[in-house]
Amino acid sequence: MARAPEARPGLRGALDWMFRNRETGAITVGQWPNAPLWLFLGLSGAAYLWGTDGAAGRALRLAAAACLAVWALDEVFRGVNPWRRLLGGTVLAGLTASFAGLL
Repeated sequence: MARAPEARPGLRGALDWMFRNRETGAITVGQWPNAPLWLFLGLSGAAYLWGTDGAAGRALRLAAAACLAVWALDEVFRGVNPWRRLLGGTVLAGLTASFAGLL
């Protein structure tokens, strides 16, 4: 396991804390997409090409949203740094608001 970096004062320290990968010690802003995110992208593309009308379009959009929710929950619980956990939580909040009809 990577050794925790020394605390730095000020904005630099806050940014280091936010983006520092707790497993490797490297700065991690984004990562190569994992399976749920690839599925979300593929299903979203299929829904776009299929169209929004009809049961098939709704099913594709729902499946895409479910994959995005799985990705977001994974980031919330297993994100490598606070930025990734915040990103997952924000996406999850957006999905919840969307399904609640607030967006």
